[in-house]
Amino acid sequence: MPLHVPPAPEGTSFTTQRPSGSAPAPVATIPADRLLFEETLPGGAAWSFTVRRHRTLRLTALETGANVSLLCFNRHELIDRYNMADTLKGQHTARLTTGFILVSDMGRAMLSITGDTLGWHDPLGGHDTAAHVEKKWGVKNYQTARNDWHRNSRDHFLIELAKYGLNARDLVPNVNFFSKLATDADGRLAFVPNHARAGDFIDLRAEMDLLVVLTTCHHPMDTAPAYGPKPVRLQLYTTPSPAPDDYCRTYRPENERAFYNSELLYI
Repeated sequence: MPLHVPPAPEGTSFTTQRPSGSAPAPVATIPADRLLFEETLPGGAAWSFTVRRHRTLRLTALETGANVSLLCFNRHELIDRYNMADTLKGQHTARLTTGFILVSDMGRAMLSITGDTLGWHDPLGGHDTAAHVEKKWGVKNYQTARNDWHRNSRDHFLIELAKYGLNARDLVPNVNFFSKLATDADGRLAFVPNHARAGDFIDLRAEMDLLVVLTTCHHPMDTAPAYGPKPVRLQLYTTPSPAPDDYCRTYRPENERAFYNSELLYI
């Protein structure tokens, strides 16, 4: 398929308006001939993988209360990684759902949310650490508890990042898919328990070759009375390249610019 790189409007001023109408409905069934990979990730586990451009990663909650903490990096230029602040301010939002994109430090579109059954995912809460887990649920290590030991996203992220020559300096604010934070009148954040139900899913289309790192540990503000992160299904499948009128591309003027910046990499 020929590469589509929209021309920059005169003066490099992007003027696309938010598309009218509701977001496209998520497609429940992935055609068998497009499915490349499928795996169930247990609660409290980690995963890292190269997701090629224009392939879509579907995350599916298999139990109520699931959480996926996710980071992503430009696979060919690891210094270019997800930027939470630019993602949110550029799209005038404090939540993520269909239409929004994850933007990199260099202003490039990384992942587009092309389908979502939930409507709200948390980009603000960060990730849990060994100290968080110990304070809430006590200490259980592998030597004493075997597979029931208590794990956390910070340690998982560091282990996965090390496989690619990265370290703690490369930890940036992550996204928490399937989780929601509510805000009161004074701006205080509160965790919403059991936000995601079994079967909820989100589709993330890669707009460049990416290193994706994720964990299925608890959200750091999770109020569950007992330790018990939930499993998630991962599915990777092929999708067409985004058209000029793609919903995510045209959702905001800033999105169109980010798509343009990513597509310049592939001329």
